[in-house]
Amino acid sequence: MAPNNASFPPRADGWPTRRVRFANRLHARLSAFSKPATAFLSQPEPRTIGSFARGKQLTAGNFMFAGHLVEHGDESIWDIKAPSPAFDQSMHGFAWLDDLAAVGDLPARAAGQSWVLEWIAKFGRGSGPGWTPDLTGRRLIRWINHALMLLNGAEKEQSEEYFLSLGQQTIFLSRRWASASPGLPRFEALTGLIYAGLALKGMDRHVRPAMRALAVECQSQIDAEGGIPTRNPEELLEVFTLLTWAAAALSESGHMAMKEHLLAIERIAPTLRSLRHADGGLARFHGGGRGLEGRLDHALAASGVRATANTGLSMGYARIGGGRTSVIIDASPPPALEASHQAHASTLAFELTSGRRPLIVNCGSGISFGEEWRQAGRATQTHSTLSIEGFSSSRLGSKRLVRGIESELLVETPKNVRVQQSKGPDGMSILMGQDGYVDTHGLTHIRRLDLSNDGRMLSGEDTLGALNDNEKRRFEMYLNRVSIEGVPFHIRFHIHPDVEAGLDLGGRAISLALKSGEVWVFRREGPSKMTLQSGVYLEAGRLKPRTAQQIVLSSTVTDYAHQVNWTLAKAQDTPSNIRDLN
Repeated sequence: MAPNNASFPPRADGWPTRRVRFANRLHARLSAFSKPATAFLSQPEPRTIGSFARGKQLTAGNFMFAGHLVEHGDESIWDIKAPSPAFDQSMHGFAWLDDLAAVGDLPARAAGQSWVLEWIAKFGRGSGPGWTPDLTGRRLIRWINHALMLLNGAEKEQSEEYFLSLGQQTIFLSRRWASASPGLPRFEALTGLIYAGLALKGMDRHVRPAMRALAVECQSQIDAEGGIPTRNPEELLEVFTLLTWAAAALSESGHMAMKEHLLAIERIAPTLRSLRHADGGLARFHGGGRGLEGRLDHALAASGVRATANTGLSMGYARIGGGRTSVIIDASPPPALEASHQAHASTLAFELTSGRRPLIVNCGSGISFGEEWRQAGRATQTHSTLSIEGFSSSRLGSKRLVRGIESELLVETPKNVRVQQSKGPDGMSILMGQDGYVDTHGLTHIRRLDLSNDGRMLSGEDTLGALNDNEKRRFEMYLNRVSIEGVPFHIRFHIHPDVEAGLDLGGRAISLALKSGEVWVFRREGPSKMTLQSGVYLEAGRLKPRTAQQIVLSSTVTDYAHQVNWTLAKAQDTPSNIRDLN
């Protein structure tokens, strides 16, 4: 049964939501009468990293936001009819200025300047969907970061309009930042306010209050282990990046970031290192992707924190490694309540990367590909773990409005996730258990993973069983209720689309060839059926899901326990060190 709705965020048409929208609109209009900023106090420098390819698409009139591609030719970006609220948010957040700056040529600069001035003319008086604290902070950061590009060659009147709008948005943000959604949006709002207060003439009075508020957010949103409530690794990277930007901007202006702010950076850095695969990308869990190319390493270097990876759990994830191989496992219950608005039923799922090549993955977030893919990407079946046929280890509840987008929260989640890690002479081991199927079937999933010291072999043992008398009674009641002789289940291993997979040894094994030249071999032991099936890889920035494959081990629990063993190992003729230069 779902938790009491009083604990949930408001519905899209509820009075609290309408009240927030009214307050945002009111203060946006009032800010239009505020005293404007007239110049920069200090020369801003760009800190954000954009995509050259996306920048070229923008200048060619191809606008791809939130999984939608709109081909608009030479017309203005603001003449586009947004196909979804997320598309609108992407446009009005102006993060795409990073991509135009990555191109940096005359057409890119002209597009950026034109679209900023057109936004001011069309929405600058407080109208349009961009006047929320969530988006205003993001927009201010980009406008200030790329001021050199936006003001290069601009006429005096255009510069005055630019500074006037910056001042008005800063005033709006100073009044409304507290209504930004907790988590990343509020960190963006406060970082934007600090940026504007430091950079703009006449806005320095907002710096100290924003610093204090940011310190409070660091204490409330970042736990002692350097994690955040959503458990989204990519979102943690974004929060970390914002905190390092804000600390650097304060330092360069002769200020010192508050103690809580600096301690949060120190807590997050080792957690991100633990969530970093051998190829430099982030583990893809709970709606997060791998992160922009180089973003993670750049952020860690910029932080100045010389920390190693955590040895225990990091934000609820376990990591085992050997040689060139990294394995990252979701070893904790999923996020709770509103923090679960994009969370996945991924408990005990893992990803494996060998050198620079992902091998076993989770399918990823389908939010960019429409409603059906968004829901499918959250199911246990799209993760590399065990699932009972027709069920996920967590279930989706009713839709709620979170961060301006309607989404389901997770309900009926695993309550007890047990983890035991050990290191022996032969390698690293982790033993885990989760009770996400106890209420429905009386069954607990236990998973053991052993990785050799050289990283050449991962051995797995998955058990689905009733562990005590209560679970045994539930298991028997379920069988009697549905009139079946056993509970069918599947263990899935989703393969990265760049890996070539094929049946080998007469169907007794599956070979996996990486583009680096490595060959891995998957084998199963015990009474299970092994098949190689089609799959998908959901990757932000693409128009469609990528086709992929998955290894599926299928079996049925007929007694109180059933165990399946498997191994994933490098082929004997595969060297331990391969020069992977492609």
